[in-house]
Amino acid sequence: MCGIWAVFGSDDDVSVQCNAVHKINHRGPDAFRIENINHFRNCCLGFHRLAIVDDIKGMQPMRLYTYPNIWLIYNGEIYNHELLEKEYDLQCSTTCDGEPIIHLYDKLGPEMAASQLDGVFAFCILDTANRKIILGRDTYGIRPMFKLYNDNGFLAVCSEAKGLFGLSHTVSDAKAKIEPLLPGHIEVYDIDMNGKAKFLERKRFHKIGDMPRYKSLTPALSDDVKLNIRNLFEAAVKKRLMAERRIGCLLSGGLDSSLVAALLVKDAKEQKLSYPIQTFSIGLEGSPDIAAARTVSKYLGTEHHEVIFTPEEGVDAIERVIYHLETYDITTIRASVGMYLISKYISEKSDTVVILSGEGADELAQGYIYFHKSPSAEEGDIESRRLLQDLYMYDVLRGDRTTSAWGLEIRVPFLDHIFSSYYLSIPSEDRRPKKDVEKYLLRAAFSDTGLLPNDILWRPKEAFSDGVSSKTKSWFDIIQSHCNEQINDDELEQAANLYPFNTPKTKEAYYYRRIFEKSYPNKAEWIPYFWMPKWCKTSDPSARTLKHYKQ
Repeated sequence: MCGIWAVFGSDDDVSVQCNAVHKINHRGPDAFRIENINHFRNCCLGFHRLAIVDDIKGMQPMRLYTYPNIWLIYNGEIYNHELLEKEYDLQCSTTCDGEPIIHLYDKLGPEMAASQLDGVFAFCILDTANRKIILGRDTYGIRPMFKLYNDNGFLAVCSEAKGLFGLSHTVSDAKAKIEPLLPGHIEVYDIDMNGKAKFLERKRFHKIGDMPRYKSLTPALSDDVKLNIRNLFEAAVKKRLMAERRIGCLLSGGLDSSLVAALLVKDAKEQKLSYPIQTFSIGLEGSPDIAAARTVSKYLGTEHHEVIFTPEEGVDAIERVIYHLETYDITTIRASVGMYLISKYISEKSDTVVILSGEGADELAQGYIYFHKSPSAEEGDIESRRLLQDLYMYDVLRGDRTTSAWGLEIRVPFLDHIFSSYYLSIPSEDRRPKKDVEKYLLRAAFSDTGLLPNDILWRPKEAFSDGVSSKTKSWFDIIQSHCNEQINDDELEQAANLYPFNTPKTKEAYYYRRIFEKSYPNKAEWIPYFWMPKWCKTSDPSARTLKHYKQ
């Protein structure tokens, strides 16, 4: 987890622009560098570093003696960097996992280079010899990238949108077109002799569901689907142990995080890591998640930490959470408060820096309660793929921003390219809920392996609002009470006049939108819709409102 920032084609001295780079210093607390480019005086590259791999030589902007005209800033982890060195006979001068991006760009060009990367990434390449700028982002958008581009040839790039506010260019922040780089795509820009950027092309290098082009050490597939699921998912967890900092795991006691934690503990023992795996859970006093996570931790033998937050702490965090998230989506914000608070604890009370988590499983394996309502297996498959396509605006965004706010790095093995592509290749009928149980195939694949207790493996899906809740009052109810105090009926009635796009329908939605607009005015288009369950009549995104939900 790092923060990247760049400006190209600035009419003003780039030193004027550089204050904006510090808005993302939370992403990289270990080191900072900002650099003007010789002969390109209206261009500048900035980097906040969280040192995970190659502490000595991994600083950026990266520039190699063998390719003096190529500059690289990137945020991510390239898990197959050693395989790439061997396959393409790359003469790397560091052990930094991102260095092969430079070599592959020179050898293969931008599109093919991006397609060879097994990992998560957002990168910006400046090629001064060919006067090109290349932007690239991983398939699921796990690492973020925003851009600001205008007709005057001004291009700015940042890991988070907030770093593109306050820049000096031809239009105001409210009118500037700030948008995310699409996941699975590269973009190419020319730089003219005046240093101005000109958009050339956008290309998709990988599509969700397609098996990646790169070689890997993934186990060979067999005719046993459940065995393949186990082997590929364990390989996805194992490759994410690539780090020189301590690795831990978020643990709610649900299926997804428990599977990740179990395999992390298993692989850590095999690799003989020098420290015990730490797991972290959060909830209000008496929450089901706290109790379930404690059970899993005892079974796995982890060094477990429990964080109990009060209703006041949760409510007080909402405004900062929305600032970091850069969204006003209802369910994203609800679920982010706990993740933000536990990341704060991890950062301040432990030495764990790399965090594994279970994001992506519900979208990939049809784990949301509403999948029980799917009219057919084919419709369930279409919805699953839609959710995965949009994940970068919702749960992936939540995972990135709540952890990076506290200088942590999140890793999500369920969204491994090879594992997820294989899982989507399984017949849709086999991936839908069965026997009244969501994610049935995933559970069945690990059943009777001894990896987890069966009561955890088959624990029903919990809405976050209930999983972290106390027995006396839910997190959902706490939020409603607070928002009812903040927003009056007249304000809600006039919501469509003030917010014509994605108009808030509830006081909670109005409250979030008002906070969002303070920091990001007129940027409502960053999310195309409110996340809502399908195939059911409900005005709230929470699973707790659905009839099938097992409370």
